[in-house]
Amino acid sequence: MHFAEALPLQSGASIRAYDLAYETYGTLNADKSNAVLICHALNASHHVAGVYLDEAGRVKDKSEGWWSTMIGPGKPVDTNQFFVIGVNNLGSCFGSTGPMQINPDSHEIYGADFPVVTVQDWVSAQARLLDALGIETLAAVMGGSLGGMQALAWTLQYPERVRHAVVVASAPNLTAENIAFNEVARRAIVTDPDFHGGHFYRHDVLPKRGLRIARMIGHITYLSDDVMNEKFGRQLQGGADIKFSTQEVEFEIESYLRYQGDKFAEYFDANTYLLITRALDYFDPASTSGGDLSRALTKASASFLLVSFTTDWRFAPARSREIVKALLDNQRDVSYAEIDAPHGHDAFLLDDPRYLGVVRSYFKSKVAV
Repeated sequence: MHFAEALPLQSGASIRAYDLAYETYGTLNADKSNAVLICHALNASHHVAGVYLDEAGRVKDKSEGWWSTMIGPGKPVDTNQFFVIGVNNLGSCFGSTGPMQINPDSHEIYGADFPVVTVQDWVSAQARLLDALGIETLAAVMGGSLGGMQALAWTLQYPERVRHAVVVASAPNLTAENIAFNEVARRAIVTDPDFHGGHFYRHDVLPKRGLRIARMIGHITYLSDDVMNEKFGRQLQGGADIKFSTQEVEFEIESYLRYQGDKFAEYFDANTYLLITRALDYFDPASTSGGDLSRALTKASASFLLVSFTTDWRFAPARSREIVKALLDNQRDVSYAEIDAPHGHDAFLLDDPRYLGVVRSYFKSKVAV
């Protein structure tokens, strides 16, 4: 969907003539009361469920939506009942206007000139999309990780438009350690000789080395120590003998991380990575209330479901419990589930029957329209 009118951004800048890519699943009911907005995490997109078909009607390879375990006919967020909307955020590289597109003012690729966007800016853009679709109130807004931050922001920016918020594996802000991880990943990108100050498109190169390292750093933090040990342990690559080399791949975990980094560098945009990780850093709704999260959440009127995972050390359960406490301080309706799962932060994307059961139960008993 194209938007000609400029969108004011939190930084004081604005962006005009932009597009938002989105997908919908299910059918919007007559009174438009069954809409569920799905907010995506760092490297995901608007394609949250289902598969794509080629011209011959065959399923395209690796085209499954990133939350297909959660969303679809008969699934926890049942598209037989709900009208689900997935939106690609501004600044992304998967269809919405971002650094890879043309700046309508300069008629050149945005590159590093794309304005800094925040979680609040994404929510404002999503609200405009819903306005265009004629949807005044959401049955629910839902997201995991960075998507959970967007869901929380929705309840503060547009409290009258949200009946339920489902916040999974998220936090009210990033810890210093999390900001540090993001900064190391960003430095890997900006110090890549092929980065060219963010205008690498003009030089017909890509800062793949920096992206590879950034992804490797991130991937380590998404997994738990238990999963890494169970999956790889100290196994040598290919069962070979030790090479006594400081530069060659020795261990299977090294090979796995390099594979993940190589794959990521082929499809993700470096400027997008910088933008999205910085939006993560900036998110802190309590900052306008002197750091008092309870006071910040007085604006929220929605009912909440929060879910965390015991081995998620990047967005630890204690961070979800901070949100739960702040909501209870305001006497809001809150449900909370802490899932004992070994998978680390990535657990919110996986097929854990207890986790999916919690969400299914909440949507059936609370969100049902």
